[in-house]
Amino acid sequence: MDNKNLILAVVLSTIIMVGFQWYYGSHVAPPETSNVPAQQIPPTAPQEQPGLPVVPGSTPAGQLPTAAQGAPAAAQALMQDAQALANAPRVKIDSPRLSGTINLIGARFDDLTLKNYRETVDPTSPQIRLLLPDGGANPYYAQFGWVPGAGNTAQAGDVPPANARWTANKETLTPDSPVTLTWTSPNGLRYALTISLDANYMFTIAQKVENTGTAPVSLHPYARLRRTGTPHTADFYILHEGLLGVFDGVLQEVHYKDVREAKDKVMTKSSTGGWIGITDKYWLTALAPDQNTKVNTRFADFQANNVDNYQADFVENQIDVAPGASSETTGRFFAGAKEAQLIMDYRDRLNITRFDLAIDWGWFEFLTKPLFLAIVFFHNYLGNMGLAILLVTVILKLLFFPLANKSYRAMAKMKEVQPEMMKLRERFGEDKARLNQEMMNLYKTKKVNPASGCLPILPQIPVFFALYKVLFVTIEMRHAPFFGWVHDLSAPDDFTFVNLFGLIPWTPPDFLLIGIWPLIMGVTMFMQQKLNPPPPDPVQAKIFNFLPIIFTFMLARFPVGLVIYWAWNNSLSILQQYIIMRRAGVPIGGGKTPTPANKN
Repeated sequence: MDNKNLILAVVLSTIIMVGFQWYYGSHVAPPETSNVPAQQIPPTAPQEQPGLPVVPGSTPAGQLPTAAQGAPAAAQALMQDAQALANAPRVKIDSPRLSGTINLIGARFDDLTLKNYRETVDPTSPQIRLLLPDGGANPYYAQFGWVPGAGNTAQAGDVPPANARWTANKETLTPDSPVTLTWTSPNGLRYALTISLDANYMFTIAQKVENTGTAPVSLHPYARLRRTGTPHTADFYILHEGLLGVFDGVLQEVHYKDVREAKDKVMTKSSTGGWIGITDKYWLTALAPDQNTKVNTRFADFQANNVDNYQADFVENQIDVAPGASSETTGRFFAGAKEAQLIMDYRDRLNITRFDLAIDWGWFEFLTKPLFLAIVFFHNYLGNMGLAILLVTVILKLLFFPLANKSYRAMAKMKEVQPEMMKLRERFGEDKARLNQEMMNLYKTKKVNPASGCLPILPQIPVFFALYKVLFVTIEMRHAPFFGWVHDLSAPDDFTFVNLFGLIPWTPPDFLLIGIWPLIMGVTMFMQQKLNPPPPDPVQAKIFNFLPIIFTFMLARFPVGLVIYWAWNNSLSILQQYIIMRRAGVPIGGGKTPTPANKN
């Protein structure tokens, strides 16, 4: 048909937009914080699952706050955390990007704040608290230690218990000043954790045991992450939140629900090297053993009193320590923001196998990652992520210029033969077979391909998905400003005329939150549509006239960075298509036929 290309474009675009809008509106949770839903922590440590050596459990905690509980509950949770921090001796953590403490009771990393990130765009909002104290409102911590091996000849108490009180050689851990924690068993086993920290988010932990006793011992070094309660997740298919790891070079992503529903609530795997962790949308905790060491890993859910305690851990092979001998192993602990370049640097510099997969690039990593890196590259020169997106859009238009040029020329020819097509419909409207035959003859005579108008849309679909992915999952886009009222390219444009741009103290429902940029996008879509050959059917023409309005509402709740890209891409397409039509002498917008440009 003569408007076959337009119908195909509408169908494809509608599927994309409606699908994204449904998922985005129905599945995406409110902005993340470090809090989790209200749960009651069990008064005693949950029973560990069999299969791997037993790892010490957690200590009691209290009631978690939720938004519904209001500010008093949140304040109570802060007081509870503060009390938990005050109840234990601690080593201070102080680096350019991290602050917090290490609990000397159990040698737990259970208090960590990210200095460079806040909960909202408001510069006075609280900093992101990533790890929270054991014994506080919602414990989330990491721990390194040892468990007895098979056929162990050591007596009871020869491994550090869950409540072991470690001794620190310094009061503060900094990038320039490592700290060593020590604990000695009654039978002369001296354990040491030497902890160092770089200028970003990577801890290195050397686990050493010296046998100064009279009997040999068998031990397994271990490391674990423990998170109490199921956190809010976006529950969005383009983003993984939960447990994950790389095992023998292969990424495995495990949702919280997967662990809860697993047999015995445990999922085990062995691997040489790799890493395991727990990820949120922007934040990550991960454990990496020596990359040449084979380890047994586990994802588990230990329940007590209907509380889920998620754990990711690894246990190294057994070591036998003879009297007078010692053994040492080194592991790493990442706790921080999933900054892409930093994550890739750790992968390369520390040789952590596929650590870059901590960022959910998706199936189209070959497109998503280069697009992201290009935006970041230009941001380094322009100083603005929005401008970088505009520049990358121009580059993409240049790359697809020959394809788009061919398509727009075909559209121009389609519009040029529109009067003849209308005459054929008047003559053979009742005879569909004859009409189609005459249409094909007309296309052949005029050298018009009605399907070629779809060509510019096809490459835009993967680019649209890739850019949406970049805006949705990368922390570099979080709270990245553009100009004017746009303070966060990863959030929708809420600067709407419905409440007179904030002058009226009223928050409209989502379907009425139509910001300025969605309106600009709708206008550019309308203008571009006017350059296309209109459908000969009046009913179809009316439907197509409503499409810019429909898409304006659809895109209104998408990240504003994506809407800016779409509007800018439309504007460049309008300019390109206008020039081609002027040169071809095709009437524009129902006006008189312009004089073709001199092609010589």
